[in-house]
Amino acid sequence: MRIVFMGTPDFAAVNLAHLLEEGRQIAGVFTQPDKPVGRKQTLTAPPVKKIALEHNIPVYQPEKIRDGQALEIIKQLLPDIIVVVAYGKILPKEILELPRYGCVNVHGSLLPKYRGAAPIQWSVINGDKLAGVTTMYMAQGLDTGDMILKVCTSIGENETSGELYDRLAHLGAQCLSDTLRMIEQGNAPREKQDEDLATYAPMLDKEIAKLDFTKSAQQVHNLIRGLSPWPVAITWLEGKKMKVHQAVKVSGYQGEPGTVLDDKRLIIGCIDGAVELLSIQMEGGKRMLASDFLRGHPVKKGTKLGLR
Repeated sequence: MRIVFMGTPDFAAVNLAHLLEEGRQIAGVFTQPDKPVGRKQTLTAPPVKKIALEHNIPVYQPEKIRDGQALEIIKQLLPDIIVVVAYGKILPKEILELPRYGCVNVHGSLLPKYRGAAPIQWSVINGDKLAGVTTMYMAQGLDTGDMILKVCTSIGENETSGELYDRLAHLGAQCLSDTLRMIEQGNAPREKQDEDLATYAPMLDKEIAKLDFTKSAQQVHNLIRGLSPWPVAITWLEGKKMKVHQAVKVSGYQGEPGTVLDDKRLIIGCIDGAVELLSIQMEGGKRMLASDFLRGHPVKKGTKLGLR
């Protein structure tokens, strides 16, 4: 089975690496163009490209996927199937219908829940107990294709979206492997999605990152871990922006929302309890443990967060 693989971030790279470990024939890889990264804006290749080049696989990085050029390249690659994992571009009908086995996608949710760009992050932000991956036959709609296989896993009480992302990438890789084997054998299931159960997981932006301590401690905790490692939850301490990378719910504290409730720990009141900020990063500084920060910058009990 000749495979054309389309994907961009680490999540996709794990899937590509797994296919290569199994000895799968990858005829070519499509990924997003290299992008500037970091303060120095260093032009950086996507993780999928790095894996492909290590294995001498042809790499294509078209700016556009709908101008006909990508279609012509794929025709020359003669794929039996196209595997798409977090590619970041919507494929036109002509590409979807080209391979004899069609196009298969690995999506980081239990469809039809959380269609869209950020399913893993929203599952954590919304406080879900379960997450998973779904393989599906691709259709023209956004993550609307018929489902093939699902794999489910529990979300840890303090697990961040980054940690869940890593776990789901490996679960997805095995699910993809099983899916391709069943397609080859002609016994892959095909289940339509229930549109009444469909929800959408939009792309995250920095606007969502502002912490609101008038919400429940669980909601605040969920937002912090759901936005880790990006874009990272924020608040303001003594007029300076503070990123909050890690926190936990704590019991035995009650006070005005947004107020520091302890002289020696960054325990912050919420509407129904409190959270303790464990890992923070002050504006212009490095990420550090809150306990280390407090040794050099004591914060008095009663200090109000969120004031600019």
